[in-house]
Amino acid sequence: MDEMIEDIERFDPLDENSETLLSHDGSDVRGIYGTVKQSPNEHQKESVKGFNFAEVGCIRTRNSKVTGCHFSSDGKFLASAGHDKKPSYCVQAYNGHSSPVMSLDFHPRKTELFCFCDNDNEIHYWNLNLFSCMRMSKGGMAQVRFQPRLGHFLAAASDKGHSEIVNYICWDVNGDYLASVSHDLLKLWSVATGECIQELSSGGNQFHSCVFHPSYSTVLVIGGISSLELWNMAENKSMTIPAHENIISALAQSPVGGIVATASHDGSVKLWK
Repeated sequence: MDEMIEDIERFDPLDENSETLLSHDGSDVRGIYGTVKQSPNEHQKESVKGFNFAEVGCIRTRNSKVTGCHFSSDGKFLASAGHDKKPSYCVQAYNGHSSPVMSLDFHPRKTELFCFCDNDNEIHYWNLNLFSCMRMSKGGMAQVRFQPRLGHFLAAASDKGHSEIVNYICWDVNGDYLASVSHDLLKLWSVATGECIQELSSGGNQFHSCVFHPSYSTVLVIGGISSLELWNMAENKSMTIPAHENIISALAQSPVGGIVATASHDGSVKLWK
């Protein structure tokens, strides 16, 4: 797993100084994982009896590919970004990128902060209250994700750990597990041990994105070419749901209301529950 993650940076959610907002602590990645307590017995395995998953809303964007979306931690806002080179927040837009925006993520504690990365391998850290970029750094292109709850670490995906390029990663709600996705395979990793503990082959539906279901911790929602794969990890069973007219490039979830958002190259963002 330490080979699969290209970069993990320490993020101080209480530091208001933009110059020192993000600092590299130089820690070895393997050592970082060693500090996280694993509690597999405490990892909830809710019953999926009566589980239902259906579209509840659709937002049609500009005539361009949507490559990223994410909820704020309070569930009040949904940001989307794409090949029009704008991350969007309500009625505001930032045009500072010279290449397509690939991924964005809100900080779990400081809801006014989020980061996004582009195809030039740049990560921008954004303050919504000030509507200004607080810092830029290198190291993320395909995906960036803050550790849930505390937001102490920021993970960025690389092309290691799979036989094909890793194009998506997501944390579970407690930050104990990390899922990584390549076109042919999804892997579930234990953060404490750094080992892959479960796999799912894509078969004929090429994988592009994934997210843990906000209400069922043992269900992973996986975005394919035009359909969603819902994988019950506890029973190792999956079901396929038609969703979009093109690649499902990004997935996001909000525990507020149990909503899942899907972003697609067909130019739409859909809400599911």
